[in-house]
Amino acid sequence: MKTMRSFLIGIFTVCCGSTVTKAQDVYLSIPENNIFNRSEFTSVPTRVMINPNRTNWDYTFFGFGPTAPTFTSVSGPNFTHSSSAFNLPSSTLLWQLESMGGQLPSTGLSGYLPGFQQFNTSAIRWFEPPASILFGGGFYRGNINFTFKIPASQFAANSYRAGNYSMDISQNYNDFTPRNFKTILVIPSSIRWFTTSLTKYIEISSLNDYRSTGTRVFTLDNAEIAHTTDFNLWAKAASTNIQFTSSKGVPGTRNISNIKLGGNGSALTTKALSASFQNFSPASFGVVAGNRSSFIPELYLSAEDFKNNFFEAGTYTFELNFNATSTDNSINSLQNTAVQLKVLPRSEITIPNSGRNVNFNFNTASHYTNGQSQMIPNQIVLSNNESFELYVKSDENYFKKGGLQTNINSNILQIGMDGSSVDTPLSKTPQKILFNGTPVLDRGLNIRYTIPPAGAQSLVGKENTTYSINLYYSFTAI
Repeated sequence: MKTMRSFLIGIFTVCCGSTVTKAQDVYLSIPENNIFNRSEFTSVPTRVMINPNRTNWDYTFFGFGPTAPTFTSVSGPNFTHSSSAFNLPSSTLLWQLESMGGQLPSTGLSGYLPGFQQFNTSAIRWFEPPASILFGGGFYRGNINFTFKIPASQFAANSYRAGNYSMDISQNYNDFTPRNFKTILVIPSSIRWFTTSLTKYIEISSLNDYRSTGTRVFTLDNAEIAHTTDFNLWAKAASTNIQFTSSKGVPGTRNISNIKLGGNGSALTTKALSASFQNFSPASFGVVAGNRSSFIPELYLSAEDFKNNFFEAGTYTFELNFNATSTDNSINSLQNTAVQLKVLPRSEITIPNSGRNVNFNFNTASHYTNGQSQMIPNQIVLSNNESFELYVKSDENYFKKGGLQTNINSNILQIGMDGSSVDTPLSKTPQKILFNGTPVLDRGLNIRYTIPPAGAQSLVGKENTTYSINLYYSFTAI
């Protein structure tokens, strides 16, 4: 009998040793949606150990004073990354017993199931057995399953880098296998645009925007990228040309290289856009707490380019292609943004105070015989971002004297422009004095006023006093 007993003990010892060498680590794959959305992760019931034999807890003498089952971290207080110096605190992962052999153990008298806990370098009880075996505290053979949880607050507070984070765990029951195992958090390698704005509309509604001497800055929508790996931001324009449609429906193009892309800080470097991808990251975007990186792209136009190429009223459209690419070029995420710059039709006619009055004095015979002409330099300053024609008219068909109408017809006064040989008689009906004007900003016009000999001679015999008439200048878009 003694020989047989020794033989049986030997077989038992070999079997136990074999089970220990096949320790099964606990792998928890964390979905990217939980990481990026910072939403709580809860696992399905996960097997951590196997209990092939036992049905009761260990108790001390006379069945009192149970030995509670525990977990202890033997690798330190943190989950360590497999290929970098990064780690996660033990508070990242919470766990709770789900079942033993398909059911929760009996609690009996004073036994209980602890709530969700975290691993620690000291022993943490994962179940509190009843005070005595006499109170029926037991459990079933089979899988020992746990539920694991990562609270939403942990996703916001920590950075989860692609790869495996592990912690070595030891448990204190010899009959539960394995005695030692790793708990491993598996973080996927992923990059995802978190903002999905596909169109940016920019409106220009003032000519003063073109009078500024500083660089024009157009801020795009805030860009936020969720990622578990470092990345660089690449960008390009979809075409070398900006498509233009004038306010009158006439198509055209502008060169995309007039526009530079950058950012509102040091996150992006500034470069002229082209139809080829360029790296706009002066340094890669590293994985940060919360696993989201944000920046605000900006478009830049020099004052001269803005005025020369984007002054005409109409709509300018182009598409930006962004590509967030991991630093090892293994994964990427694309985002396209259509940019529409709309320039509203705007026009101005200004007359400096010095040019608001034009006076003709008839005090010599020559004035009446030969008539008179005056050129008022830069009397009118024009701004119009559409093709246009310039008109002039009077408020009445006759000059007034002291506010009362006279019989001096307005057409004795003719209006012309420097550089043009045409003089147009003044009328209450608008008369064209500038043909086929192209978009222009702050163009000064020299206006010529003429009373020809026939008109001057019609003034002979008129009362020696002041006669006046008001003139109005206006645009018509063409």
